Amino acid sequence: MEQEDDNQNLVLGILFGVIALVIGLVIGLASYVTGQTGAAKPAVAVVAEAPEIAEIGEPLVKLYFDSGKAELPANAADEVAKVVAKLQEDATKIVLISGYHDETGGAAINAEVAKARAVAVKDALVAAGVAADKVAMRKPAVTLGGTDAAEARRVEVRVQ
Repeated sequence: MEQEDDNQNLVLGILFGVIALVIGLVIGLASYVTGQTGAAKPAVAVVAEAPEIAEIGEPLVKLYFDSGKAELPANAADEVAKVVAKLQEDATKIVLISGYHDETGGAAINAEVAKARAVAVKDALVAAGVAADKVAMRKPAVTLGGTDAAEARRVEVRVQ
């Protein structure tokens, strides 16, 4: 009788072990497939989901870039100084940067160039003393620029 109890306990132990293994496997697989592993989401995802800020009024400054380039133009220091001065008049306002690009080249590359231009302007503003949390950026936009191709390759800066 004791032998049968030992065999029954052994079988039940193995059965519960197998059940626990299957449950663990199912939870792990479901977690892997849905991507909910508990790992932190990358910062880029947070930025991409940030609410869009509407442009208010006319831009304070426009910076024009060379085709395919993100280096700040020669007049950037003067334009950044205008933005800093305007922001100092009312510290409750924010700076909104909008990058633009023309239709030449691939759309993905143009969007990256427009973003790089906007980031260069943001970096210049922060270097000039503007708090980084006071600077917001909009997604790159396409513009034809009319008869002046440089108009399409600009970054607009608003204090609003």
